Amino acid sequence: MKKVSFAEFGGPDVLHLIDAEEPHPGPGQIRIAVRAAGVNPVDWRIREGQVLGAHPVRLPAGVGLDAAGVVDEVGEGVEGVAVGDHVFGEGSNTYAEFAVLSAWARMPGNMTYEEAAGYPSVTETALRVIREVGVQPGQTLLVSGASGGVGSAVLQIARDRGITVIGTAGAANQDYLRSLGALATTYGQGWVERVRQLGRVDAALDLAGSGVLPELVELTGDPHKVVSIADLGAPEFGVRFSGVAGSVPEALAEAARLISRGKLHIPVEKTYTLADAPAAHADSQAGHARGRRVIVI
Repeated sequence: MKKVSFAEFGGPDVLHLIDAEEPHPGPGQIRIAVRAAGVNPVDWRIREGQVLGAHPVRLPAGVGLDAAGVVDEVGEGVEGVAVGDHVFGEGSNTYAEFAVLSAWARMPGNMTYEEAAGYPSVTETALRVIREVGVQPGQTLLVSGASGGVGSAVLQIARDRGITVIGTAGAANQDYLRSLGALATTYGQGWVERVRQLGRVDAALDLAGSGVLPELVELTGDPHKVVSIADLGAPEFGVRFSGVAGSVPEALAEAARLISRGKLHIPVEKTYTLADAPAAHADSQAGHARGRRVIVI
């Protein structure tokens, strides 16, 4: 099969499309013929060699955590899924023609593979950080870097729970944030005062790692009311860094329920081929996303 791999840590140019042996599922796992794989910031952070609390990376290594496709092998002890089922989920080395998943759910309704591949990690992350930051219905959550995949999920899940959301993003994404139910403002000079004018902040999330943690602590009044998924220096400010949690079947089931209820939709901004994985990573690192980037096999 074809898969994307890297033999050294570095920039997008270390990614190469290679021939590799097909993987097979172990107990409690399934294998899918991959139709699409989600591109996540954690993918390029791992490629760079950043320490994110995940398992140590052994080189050469594959890339990718999220995928959607067709089940073609079922591991020992797995029930409720059969060869031929259409699923989306989390696993390893998903930038490939075949991948093993350790958590999955059936694709809702008429969703395309490209759409489905964009949900697993971002929904798990969104549900996790909303829980960790402790924001409650009736309170206000500030989301810094709100227009990407995780931000898109956070805004919609929070609003569905009765939480008011203030989102910061670039000027081009203000209407997008408002379409997801957020009070929107731009980052850049004066952004703290603009946020204050929108309301009191009870908790805050840093999704972009853009050096705003001191301001988020200032706005909430308590570093324990701030969580970052993107700034490895968070502990220096007393802020929790929430890294890679791994595969969580319950999060995928919740994602499927939200999607089926029409409460969660994350658009696909751009698609790539396997050979274009370096470009996908470069675009992801550049930021300014609106929704998700996906590799289509």
